[in-house]
Amino acid sequence: MAAVARAFQLACRARLKTLVQITPTAQSSTKTAHRGYATQSSPGASTSSSTNTPRRAVTVTTDDGRYKWSDLSTREKAARSTQQSFNLALVVAGAVGTLTVIYFLYQELFAADSKTRQFNHAVDRVKADSRCTELLGPAKEIRAYGEPTSNKWARARPLAHSVEVDKLGVTHFKMHFHVEGPKDAGVVSLHMTKGKGDEDLQYKYLSLNVKGHPTVYLENADEKSPKKAVAKMFGVQWRES
Repeated sequence: MAAVARAFQLACRARLKTLVQITPTAQSSTKTAHRGYATQSSPGASTSSSTNTPRRAVTVTTDDGRYKWSDLSTREKAARSTQQSFNLALVVAGAVGTLTVIYFLYQELFAADSKTRQFNHAVDRVKADSRCTELLGPAKEIRAYGEPTSNKWARARPLAHSVEVDKLGVTHFKMHFHVEGPKDAGVVSLHMTKGKGDEDLQYKYLSLNVKGHPTVYLENADEKSPKKAVAKMFGVQWRES
């Protein structure tokens, strides 16, 4: 009986030692967990401090519009105004340049008194006239060009033309250019007029001059106009006005 009691005491003591060893381990794990929580909160603190960094100053070259007008200082507002004024000036200059190019292209190619348009129309008239093709050659082989220059490309030769307005307000458009075919070469001359109330130029004359041949008139307003009656009195001719 005494042996049983002694064995029970020894078992209780072993049990107590086990509990004493487990308790410090649990406390240390608790401290470790607490430290881990403190370590995880430290990045949050650094993040919040980073949001408080000062913003970049707004200048003429760095302004990207991310900041509101009310958040800008007086100097930054002046910088933004300068940048926007410069951008507006660029847009206006680009628009003016585009309109200028369109205007000159229209005047050069599509306007009624454009030298290029009248040149092309006169060349077509020459090629379509049988008297001209008889002197120059087939219409497909006739080429037209302006005044001879040092440039070897015939299309780059300038067209000799002039535009004048007389005292009555009539516009006179004059031009001459060269034509050349397999048979011969010549010079085409034209004179066109436009009155104050007219919209288009009208031919006064259009002619082809080939050396050694009579002048070929494709248009001649003087021949179409009726001849005025002439009266003679006391040896003096009187023409009706």
